[in-house]
Amino acid sequence: MMTVLAAFAAILFGCHFFIYFSSIKFLDIGSVGAKIWLAGILFFLSISFIASSILAHYSENSATKILYFSSGLWLGIGLNLVLAFAAVWLVTAIASMSGFQLEYREYVYLVAFSIVFAISYSGYGVWNAYHPKIKNITVRMDNLPESWRGKSAVQLSDVHLGLIFGKNFLADVVQKVNAEKPDAVFITGDLFDGMDGSLEKLVTPLNDIEAVGGVYFVTGNHETYLGVAGTLDVLKKTPVKVLDDEMADVYGMQVIGVSYPQRGESRDIGSAIRGIKGFDSKKPSILLYHNPAGAKQAEASGVDLQLAGHTHTGQLFPLQYITRLVYGKYFYGLNTDGKFSIYTSPGVGTWGPTMRTNYGPEIVVIRFE
Repeated sequence: MMTVLAAFAAILFGCHFFIYFSSIKFLDIGSVGAKIWLAGILFFLSISFIASSILAHYSENSATKILYFSSGLWLGIGLNLVLAFAAVWLVTAIASMSGFQLEYREYVYLVAFSIVFAISYSGYGVWNAYHPKIKNITVRMDNLPESWRGKSAVQLSDVHLGLIFGKNFLADVVQKVNAEKPDAVFITGDLFDGMDGSLEKLVTPLNDIEAVGGVYFVTGNHETYLGVAGTLDVLKKTPVKVLDDEMADVYGMQVIGVSYPQRGESRDIGSAIRGIKGFDSKKPSILLYHNPAGAKQAEASGVDLQLAGHTHTGQLFPLQYITRLVYGKYFYGLNTDGKFSIYTSPGVGTWGPTMRTNYGPEIVVIRFE
């Protein structure tokens, strides 16, 4: 964990130094005082998200909420500024190698456009984060029970309820879910953001989900940050059925829930599936497991469909290329290999920046054939 945090901090410092160096160059800042002020501001911004996350974890109030939201928002804006400034450096480099010298006015316009674009693109990302859309998919199962023909299910993943996305946001999501009239709802982890607070108030809209076949939940990595025991205690006060390495029979379909491993631990997903009481690999099954990395093990264990999340598909451009590198083709969307299918959702909410500049948030509606 400390290694990951150190690497994250190093990346933040590097990006902020790039913004500092580029700003000095592009804005022609020569004053020593101005440079010191800029360096101080960017240093504060570079540590603000880590600091605000620690503060928010231990104290939930208006000040920590504002700091957490603002620092997270800056992460997104900062990334877009890095990309915009990198584009300016690239354009000027290409122009120089081509023997073309940008005039001062052209140079100023280029820099101004890059800044305006970064801010506008960030604004779009914030709007996008608050407007999850319905994603319709169709999954074919050779052994689909007759009782499931014509039925549908909804997958919700990575809602990240907490300081930013609260009760009202979840209520809007539930309203959209109910409009689809699903027969079952599957919540595949990271329902919470990992911050302490009044979790009971956050989840009250779950009581309003209309699904005759039930609502089922498995933990994600952020539930382990929050504390799994506390999370499950809260959800047990709702109609949600927690599947903690357990299976439920839903209209003849085996719905299997495998819990996310605790921090510092790993799991053999195949063994976990086969160890679930009553599981029959010859019968139709849906696996709820937060991380798509276990797809091959799920397939080998006889699972027909896995529903996952976790990746956020990078959430911010161009981070989707990193998630694609880590998870391969399972980083997003529906993938089918023979009789096995997996859908990896980009999620409903966000982590860190309240911003999505690629792959908008989804409420996934699954129809079966």
